[in-house]
Amino acid sequence: MKVKKYIAPTMPEAMQQVRKELGSDAVILNSKVIYTGGLLGLFKKKNIEVVAAVEPKPVTKQPQIKPTLKKKETTLKHDDKQQAIVLEELRSLRKWVEAKTSQDERPSFPAAFESLLELLVEQEVESEIAQTLIQETIEEAGSRDYTYLEAKILLKQKLKHLFSQYQVKSISFQKKFIHLVGPTGVGKTTTIAKLAAMSMLKDNKKVALITADTYRIAAIEQLKTYAKILDIPIEIAYTTEDYQKARLKFQQYDLVFVDTAGRNFRNPKYVAELGKVVDLEQDIETYLVLSMTTKASDVLAIFKQFQTIPLTSLILTKTDETASFGTVVNLAYRYQIGVAYLTNGQDVPDDIKQATPDLLAELVIGPQNNDES
Repeated sequence: MKVKKYIAPTMPEAMQQVRKELGSDAVILNSKVIYTGGLLGLFKKKNIEVVAAVEPKPVTKQPQIKPTLKKKETTLKHDDKQQAIVLEELRSLRKWVEAKTSQDERPSFPAAFESLLELLVEQEVESEIAQTLIQETIEEAGSRDYTYLEAKILLKQKLKHLFSQYQVKSISFQKKFIHLVGPTGVGKTTTIAKLAAMSMLKDNKKVALITADTYRIAAIEQLKTYAKILDIPIEIAYTTEDYQKARLKFQQYDLVFVDTAGRNFRNPKYVAELGKVVDLEQDIETYLVLSMTTKASDVLAIFKQFQTIPLTSLILTKTDETASFGTVVNLAYRYQIGVAYLTNGQDVPDDIKQATPDLLAELVIGPQNNDES
């Protein structure tokens, strides 16, 4: 590399010198203002000092080789590009084969039932359960071509049969104490108010309330408000002793609804602590309250957490806030448990309905015309 220093009155003049001597390929390494001349430090002239450099061009003895090298380099670059494209195609092909292989591991269904299988999976029915339901529906229906509507009617009948096996027609009134358990935020307190009001107004029952949800002051006040509106008594149970006293106090009532603390369902101590406050065995029916806005995987985790409790049935809340109901199928199929009630709003006691097999099946696969119930 050739390096040289230039001094000129101005930068343009310095650059002119650089280009003239080193050419247009020169680069500026450094530039600064300097002062030269003068007398005793006075009358110095301001100049620009520029340090420039240029890389000497190599002398090629065989210029004819240069084009060949460029051609070879170009060919290598082209080959690399082609190789990258081929590798990408191979990766894509491998992914397609893997997906196809995975799909081929399950049975192939007629077109109408394939569409219904996709519908079930979109509804968050577990893939294995969905395939089994479709397979059984086809086997029970017989081998012939079905339209989509016909296949949907057959699947609905299959789902209705599944739900009817574990159907809970309503609160049986065989047990006096009705406990609602479940994680926080699913709407247990409002649901208790709906059940209490419905039992009073429709079934003419003498009703009382107990709340063991002492972790949330708001929950206590909310249930107190409902009790005042319905003109029914309420007791607060901070301990097991409080709960037992309340039970004795309400012995003459037809139904006593008990609100329990929600808290974090992932804490394994929760259910054990719940049992320390309320009696989960003696003369009770226990309903697990689940929100349909909860992820399907979390719903199953919640259910497993409460499996140690002798559950009567499920109550599903917030059904108006979701379009996915496959969790109902998963729970019925895997754990043989039914749904007693569905809630779809905050109005007491209107926004609650009995969960019939027909209604549950319709929620999962949607309404249909010309349906034979």
